[in-house]
Amino acid sequence: MSIIYAVSIASVLAQAIAENAPDGPGQDAHWPSAAKNGFGTSNTLASKVWFTLNGGVLTEVFYPTLDVPNVQSLQLVIVQAGSVQTESDHTVHRIEVLDPQSLTFRQVNTAQNGAYTIAKTYVTDPDRSSLLIDVAFRWNRPGPCSCSLYVYYDPSINNSGMHDSAWIEGNWLVASDGDKTSVLTLAGAGFANQTNGFFGTSDGLSQLRRDGKFTRYLRANNGNVVQMARVDFSGRPGRIDDSSSRRFTIVLSFGRNLQEAMRTAQASLDKSFANSLSSYRRSWHQYLQRLRRVPGRYRSQFNMSAMVLKALEDKTFRGAMIASPSVPWGGGPNANEPTISGYHAVWSRDLYHVGTAFLAMGDHDSANRALDYLFKVQQKADGSFPQNSWVDGRPIGGGIQMDQVAFPIILAYQLNRKDRKTWLEHVKPAADFILSHGPSTGQERWEEKPGYSPSTIATEIAGLVCAAHIASLNRDRTSAATYLRKADDWFQNLDRWTITTTGPHGAGYYLRVTENDDPNDGAQIEINSGGGTFDEREIVDAGFLELVRLGLKPPSDSSIRNSVTVVDKLIRKQTRKGVAWYRYNHDAYGERPDGGGYDGRTGKGRLWTLLTGERGEYELAFGNRLGARRHLDAMMNFANDGMMLPEQIWDRQESPGQGLQFAAGTGSATPLAWSMAQFIRLAMSLQNGHNGDTPAVVAARYANRSGAR
Repeated sequence: MSIIYAVSIASVLAQAIAENAPDGPGQDAHWPSAAKNGFGTSNTLASKVWFTLNGGVLTEVFYPTLDVPNVQSLQLVIVQAGSVQTESDHTVHRIEVLDPQSLTFRQVNTAQNGAYTIAKTYVTDPDRSSLLIDVAFRWNRPGPCSCSLYVYYDPSINNSGMHDSAWIEGNWLVASDGDKTSVLTLAGAGFANQTNGFFGTSDGLSQLRRDGKFTRYLRANNGNVVQMARVDFSGRPGRIDDSSSRRFTIVLSFGRNLQEAMRTAQASLDKSFANSLSSYRRSWHQYLQRLRRVPGRYRSQFNMSAMVLKALEDKTFRGAMIASPSVPWGGGPNANEPTISGYHAVWSRDLYHVGTAFLAMGDHDSANRALDYLFKVQQKADGSFPQNSWVDGRPIGGGIQMDQVAFPIILAYQLNRKDRKTWLEHVKPAADFILSHGPSTGQERWEEKPGYSPSTIATEIAGLVCAAHIASLNRDRTSAATYLRKADDWFQNLDRWTITTTGPHGAGYYLRVTENDDPNDGAQIEINSGGGTFDEREIVDAGFLELVRLGLKPPSDSSIRNSVTVVDKLIRKQTRKGVAWYRYNHDAYGERPDGGGYDGRTGKGRLWTLLTGERGEYELAFGNRLGARRHLDAMMNFANDGMMLPEQIWDRQESPGQGLQFAAGTGSATPLAWSMAQFIRLAMSLQNGHNGDTPAVVAARYANRSGAR
């Protein structure tokens, strides 16, 4: 239950003034919920700022690259009728997609007692690094509004909640870590009673809640700083005025220093919110006009998915498309230091899926930039790829995931990138790395376990066949023959390595992963995050469907069908919005049983949106268009009210935690690029009547020859 803090408006006005805020550095910083229901930026390169929305407020804002968040939150505080209320805690939230052809969102927050409504519309200035928020406050009760509005801003400059300083420059609130600077100001109103403080100790909101008044601190140095200021409409202290509504614009701008940030903000003020909104929308309309279209019932979700994928591309390091603009479950004990990447990093696997989605919807330029990034920025000298990286290519994780080495080769084949430079400098080194390190992998596609994984081996074999094709086009017949021999050998041994015939779930079926090449030895597998230890023959996932999608096996293959039966028995869940699947049985990557956020020790994996799309591709390969369409419908239903597709959805009727509703997104990464890409790819494949991401050269060698078994 929300706590409303009583305070006298008269006491708020009686402010003392002091130079420096005490009690630094403040309490620990924490990244907000990853369950974003709004995400946006302009479709221009000049505006290097991105925003995220959750729970009725602004959350992370990224600048100047998509892996550098600079904001924890920004919201309004309402002092009314003897109480202190915040938008996050004391209002009922909803979000509106104002324009189905642009990333334009409006948050509408209504007081729990119905007294007022706040509507906030978000855009970025397409010409510069500014975020503009059009705010409309409406008093819903008869008579004048005896209340005050405050802007509460919690910066986290340069991906760090600590080490920032905040001060006042006239009508500007300034925050900086010495390397990057934000400035906050208003249009249509001014600031009064500005204060700077340390989070949880001397910030304005904490003072109001604790003392019923606050001291105006002109500066807070080196800590987890928070800024707060009253919105001054008419010069009448402490009140909005007698009007039923007021409107103003918040401008939040960034720069490398104070002067650059202030110039940027002033230019956006001069331009106005209306003009920025018009050019912002136009930039997205023009992008969508270039894309292929899908039938009407899917068009809005298709457009949103396409725009989100485009918005997830960094504007400095072109082709770097992050997995999600979020940090699931806060990412750790605190966000004090700039070490947490969350999902705002680049994975080769995710980028492949995004690239195939761009290819499917007709944006070949974006797909080729993705491949250029993989080859020219991420790829290592030995031909491999990092587990993931910052957008500039600096590695983050140290795991070796062989599917992430093979996927760029497959994407190169799909994009017909067969030139000699690409072959010699990128495809051949990656294929040679697969030869020398496969078929086992250091981590399978869930980034947890080593060994022989059906999904990884499927990707490796497909990668080698695609590499052989490109080698032949470059007259390197020796390499082509070597790759094909190895691919055929692994294909012949695949079932022996990964199908158990002695497992507890019936006739031969694919395991999730086996550490050695014997799936019948009953070896123990420890589930990550405290999920327990089990006989590996007990643990299954649907990764074997990659054998069908990538053209190694027909959908009617008996081992595939047996395995489908097993996973449907063990990890399939019917929800009111459609069917979904867990990653694997006994998965522990998800909310705790009590609904609390994943902590790495006691979680439980929830249902994954993208797996519904993968099953749809399998059904389409089988010729079951109706089944595939049902899965596309389910994916669309899993989207939240801002049309963002999540990583995971809640898997039960009970709702132990706020925001956890059956078949709705959890605190996992939302929007997830892989989920959005999977929706696009399935929608386009349904329209075309076949899976467009199946490499023809692989299917011709294996699936189309083998027939049903």
